[in-house]
Amino acid sequence: MSRDARVTLLWAALLGGTVALLLASGGAGRLVVFPEEWVLPLTPILNDAMNWTVNTFGAGFRAFSTALDVPMSAVRDLLHWLPWSVTLTLVTFAAFAVSGLGLAVFSFFAILYMVVIGYWYESMNSLALVAISVPLAVGIGFGLGALAFFSERADRALRPLMDLLQTVPAFAYLLPILLLFGFGPVVGLIASILFAFPPTVRNTVLGLARVPDEVIEAGLMSGATGTQLFWRVRVPSAMRQILLGVNQTTMAAFSMVIIASIIGGTADIGWEVLSTMRKAQFGESVLAGIVIALMAMVMDRITHAAADREPRAPDANEPPWWRYRMWIAAVALGLGVALLARVFPALHEYPEAWEIYPAHYLNSAIEWLIVEYAAAINTIKTIAFFFVMLPVKMGLVKTISPFSWGFAFTETMQLGYAVAALALAGIVAATGRRQLAVVIGFIAVMLFYGLTSLPWSGLLAMATLLAWQLGGRKLALGTVLGLGFLLLAGVWPQAMLSVYLCGIAVILSFVIGAAIGVLAAEYDGVSKLVRPINDTLQTMPLFVILIPFVMVFKIGEFTALLAVMAYAVVPAIRYSEHGLRNVPAQAIEAAEAMGCTRLQMLWRVKLPLALPVMMLGLNQTIMYAIAMLVIAALVGTNGLGQQVYIGLGDGDFGIGIIAGIGMAIIAMIADRMTQAWTLRRQRELGLDTD
Repeated sequence: MSRDARVTLLWAALLGGTVALLLASGGAGRLVVFPEEWVLPLTPILNDAMNWTVNTFGAGFRAFSTALDVPMSAVRDLLHWLPWSVTLTLVTFAAFAVSGLGLAVFSFFAILYMVVIGYWYESMNSLALVAISVPLAVGIGFGLGALAFFSERADRALRPLMDLLQTVPAFAYLLPILLLFGFGPVVGLIASILFAFPPTVRNTVLGLARVPDEVIEAGLMSGATGTQLFWRVRVPSAMRQILLGVNQTTMAAFSMVIIASIIGGTADIGWEVLSTMRKAQFGESVLAGIVIALMAMVMDRITHAAADREPRAPDANEPPWWRYRMWIAAVALGLGVALLARVFPALHEYPEAWEIYPAHYLNSAIEWLIVEYAAAINTIKTIAFFFVMLPVKMGLVKTISPFSWGFAFTETMQLGYAVAALALAGIVAATGRRQLAVVIGFIAVMLFYGLTSLPWSGLLAMATLLAWQLGGRKLALGTVLGLGFLLLAGVWPQAMLSVYLCGIAVILSFVIGAAIGVLAAEYDGVSKLVRPINDTLQTMPLFVILIPFVMVFKIGEFTALLAVMAYAVVPAIRYSEHGLRNVPAQAIEAAEAMGCTRLQMLWRVKLPLALPVMMLGLNQTIMYAIAMLVIAALVGTNGLGQQVYIGLGDGDFGIGIIAGIGMAIIAMIADRMTQAWTLRRQRELGLDTD
């Protein structure tokens, strides 16, 4: 018997054992529902540890917070002192210097929007937070990245820490930051630094590791010392990769603007979004959210363009003023506009009479939509909830009823369902597609009983077997330990609720996103249309994404599902388009020589070769969906996201951090599994896996 056949039999045994446990749940209760007496008292232990830390080191942390307030206040005062016209000119010139006229025009109108809409003061408060947090995050990230590059032991220690910091929801560590540093703007700054520095660490290690050996050998032959070799050879050669890390760090800092405002309490643009959202003011919150999206897009484009620029070798014959001509021009422009601002007061402080604030038009539009399409909205919500979400969550056996489906799920119908599922899985297995047969079997069992009702023992065994298939013993062990923590910490039921909502969102987001990505790869017009939408969805504050869905569909799990999908669909689109547009040219030429039609080219050549890259998109879709779960908990979902809010609201560090770690565990297991599958698929296709 082949290995695949043995694995298929093992899967069949696990699925059969799961059904047997459910049918005999009275006699196998401990294997179905994890006993409460087996749960470890982690929450009080963590709370006691945090209380001891606060009592012992609290004064030092608060002193550090006070020290950070000095540069932050200085930058904020400087930004408020500068005329808006000077800031606008300098940002526009920086965009022109790194990328040209197109980015300069976009940056000009993006900054002008903040002025015209009346949010300049709040925008500068938010920019002050980013202006301090990004350099500090970059400095910390570069230092740790360099340490990880030179020390294998440090690298092994930092990798899981980076994974944890990037997958634990930011809300989960707001509480310890508040307890240690107190309340105020600097606390938001610290939260931004913690969230934003991991990308710089990763890109620094990657950049330093990819410096060509011949470059290092040339440096050694020229007599460079170890320090000179690092600063004058390795770092300049790795600068493009490091700058990409700076770009990602900047975007991560912007994504923390609203969360930082929750604990900062300052009059920044994040607080404006949060306060208008709490009042359900759709127009006002969208206009403020667009400010953050535009700020993030401008900084993203400028830093990305700077990272993509080819470094220019210095010319010893050029005069110093020519070498620094861009800096000289920027200073001259800034001074010139500052002088004009003294002559024309409108260039110093934008007149309120000139402001445009169309919030009431947006509010009227959303109200019209709700009234005119109320019947269609209710129909969509009802169908999705009763025919898709509840069967996955609770199972057909509990969902089908005269109230929901219009008929009862009789024993005869249940037997027919089981026979049909077994027959379909058997037919598929007989054709040699054993993996698909296993998938059909799992879906049939899950839809019948519901994901949240499946035995913990069966799910643990199946997840471990899947991890072993994809990544071997190491991944299987990590999966057992991670899921074991969820069980022993007592958050398994909440974790399954999160997996249920996140799973539906990921599947729908990936299917829809991949379809849009295929269209964008095939048609340039679609690509140009989709890109700004993707940018807006990815940079728009997560809170703002909730607003239109709450206004239209009210509070509930369906609203949360749509909000998660709106955020998670972006990487599926981008990676699908990227993978299809970067299929090796020789494969395309060979297919064309064989006379493939456009449709055959897509299905038989491009999609199979682009699948590994598209699976990376699935990986990121999962990560985005989990990140959005905490925000979605605001609209009535249960699960780990709700536990994070309970911990934050009650000041219970243990509950909040356990739920946050639980979400990180789910994210990391999904990440490792999709990475392992992608790597295996690349090897099967003979693609470069370095």
